[in-house]
Amino acid sequence: MGIATNLPMTTNMTPMPAELSPAQLMTLTQWLSPAFPIGAFSYSHGLEFALQSTPALDLEAWLAGILRHGAGRNDAILILAAHSGQIDEADALARALSPSSERLLETAAQGAAFCKALRGAFGLDLGELTYPVALGAAAAEKKMPVEPVTTLYLHAVVTNLIGAAQRLAPLGQSKAQAMIDRLSPTCAEIAANTACLGLDDLGGAAWLADVAAMQHEDMETRIFRT
Repeated sequence: MGIATNLPMTTNMTPMPAELSPAQLMTLTQWLSPAFPIGAFSYSHGLEFALQSTPALDLEAWLAGILRHGAGRNDAILILAAHSGQIDEADALARALSPSSERLLETAAQGAAFCKALRGAFGLDLGELTYPVALGAAAAEKKMPVEPVTTLYLHAVVTNLIGAAQRLAPLGQSKAQAMIDRLSPTCAEIAANTACLGLDDLGGAAWLADVAAMQHEDMETRIFRT
């Protein structure tokens, strides 16, 4: 099941460059922009419950934990697997290993919206995949190297969750941007560290984040879908 090599490959085994071209960078930036219609702003990854139940939550440590030990690391592995051609297997595992119904909604609904937007705007028909799997598959179709794709994907996840936190807690713009800046190297580190991993390496230990996503399902009043 695992991936034996860290060489970025397309599904037809064509070697890829290690860096994004200017055109690829602009396309990837568009895909990961808040303007791309996947509705990322409506998901908090359980953060809404976490901040409500623990007002003194260390947000930066919480997000770093998700990146290193939770969905961030797993999404990086899924992106790589899809990029390497293991699309169906990666998508099935992404759905099966979602720790709660809302986390499944998060990855499935955003993935479906991403695939729909790719069909309409780029003529890429990937079917209907979970979000990281769809991104990995699309990046391979556009011959994008996987490591910078994963780095910028994780950066977009962090940016979206910090944006969610600003609507839930007294977090000003300057502090929010400084937090994104401090977490950015972690995104690059995870992308590099997962470059040799395969689907057998999926797993995590961000238990509190998973429990927060489960508890969010029963909140009577909430802003976010997850």
